[in-house]
Amino acid sequence: MDQEIFDTSKTFADLGLSASLLKGLEEAGYKHPTHIQSQLIPAALSGRCCLGQAKTGTGKTAAFALPAMEMIQPGDAFSCLVLVPVRELAVQVHSQFEALGRVTGLRSVAIFGGEPIPKQVDRLKHRPEVVVGTPGRIMDMNQRGLLPYGHIRMAILDEVDRMLDIGFRDDIRRILGSLKQKPQTIFVSATISDEIEKLARFYMKDPVKIASVAASLTVSQVNQSHCVVEPWDKRRMLLHLLKSNSPELVVVFCRTKRTVDIVAEFLCKHGIDAHAIHGDMYQRKRDAVMGKLRTGTLGVLVASDLASRGLDVDDISHVVNYDIPEDPEVYVHRIGRTARAGRQGTAWTFVCPDQGELFTNVEALANVEIPLFTPEGFTPGQVPSEVQAKRELDRARRESSDKGKSRDITVATTIDPGDAARFPGGIVPVAPPARRLGGRLATRRRR
Repeated sequence: MDQEIFDTSKTFADLGLSASLLKGLEEAGYKHPTHIQSQLIPAALSGRCCLGQAKTGTGKTAAFALPAMEMIQPGDAFSCLVLVPVRELAVQVHSQFEALGRVTGLRSVAIFGGEPIPKQVDRLKHRPEVVVGTPGRIMDMNQRGLLPYGHIRMAILDEVDRMLDIGFRDDIRRILGSLKQKPQTIFVSATISDEIEKLARFYMKDPVKIASVAASLTVSQVNQSHCVVEPWDKRRMLLHLLKSNSPELVVVFCRTKRTVDIVAEFLCKHGIDAHAIHGDMYQRKRDAVMGKLRTGTLGVLVASDLASRGLDVDDISHVVNYDIPEDPEVYVHRIGRTARAGRQGTAWTFVCPDQGELFTNVEALANVEIPLFTPEGFTPGQVPSEVQAKRELDRARRESSDKGKSRDITVATTIDPGDAARFPGGIVPVAPPARRLGGRLATRRRR
């Protein structure tokens, strides 16, 4: 058992949880709490607002779900509101509440965009104690009168760095600003910048910060490495790695939705069972892909970054950063999809020759040196003709620019003694400069 993740000096009974929750934990196979759980759960049970930071895959969901269920009684409708950035994460958090609280009598529902509204309306009519959802659908249900804010005693933001990002900030402000009763708040994430922490504290009352993060933001169970590859060789490199290593379950992260589709199609054409998932897909298809992932009936998932916050599958053996992310924090969340709860995992990152600065930023944030590896048996392809043509054009432009810069003013090395007063430096220009401003002096004309 990894001492970096688990606090083996404590049991869940030491944290002040009730017998019903302890039974649910035992049935789910939990033995010792993780460090974030052993610190955050007692603080939350005391009624304090909590800002928790811990590495991805170290049990942050249970860290806020357990105290929430401990402090809520069956029949306390709409007492707990959990806000998440993406649909997949809503399903994951809802499932965690159900699994851990199966013997408590508490009910949890997940509501999010992309699913038929009547189905979610019916869930809310049963007045569940816990509601997990994305901000847009939460506000929609509140406006319909189906989700009253006045009953909320605990408000939780999962992946708070993403929730307080510019895209969600206004929605969060509207929701939390409508909670006149000022509920207890718990915000958690793997990465929390100074700006995000300042914003988070604005919505909290005398919060306690719990940072269960060691020197590195990534867990030691992830074997991280990178390879340098030209952009036109990335698909072939990915195919080579998948066929030569035979990983069990792989998630390949791409920067754009178009790249996700292109890579998934390429792998399928070459005999790899690959499935794509991104935000432009219908919810039913996304659910089908996620179902296959959780049941282990697919081999490779090619995903956009929406999935880096919503995948909680224990058996993911490899993560591939097909495109290195522009935001270094995204890297932390991506590779956290493997090595969950103390398991081992592997993360490969493709770095193009002109992406040195991006890669350096990733290493600086994660506070870890990511070693280089060169895949055996891979032969780089020829430079595409359009790339070669562009390189030739760039080279010609640089040479032309260098010639222009090398034109110096022609000067005389000797001067007539009579000119010494006019040219005290001893250098007499004999030609005009290569470039002149060419401006005109304003003049007055008589009319």
